[in-house]
Amino acid sequence: MKPTISDCVRDNLQQYFKDLDGQDPVNVYDMVIHLVEKPVLEEIMARANHNQSRAAQWLGLNRNTLRKKLQHHALLDNDN
Repeated sequence: MKPTISDCVRDNLQQYFKDLDGQDPVNVYDMVIHLVEKPVLEEIMARANHNQSRAAQWLGLNRNTLRKKLQHHALLDNDN
């Protein structure tokens, strides 16, 4: 059986905590969201043929919000 996205996140978080070796974690939520958000945006943009309006609709986001997220992850083409 293939692992789910949740399984992958859980497994990686467990490894992250092991790697901390007793140190307290910092900003785990923001770190996980940032790391997961980029591949989601990359895949959706590719499948939407880089059509931001279509991608925003698929993601359930406002197009301006999508643009900000693309900029944040350095995924926005310079000519847009």
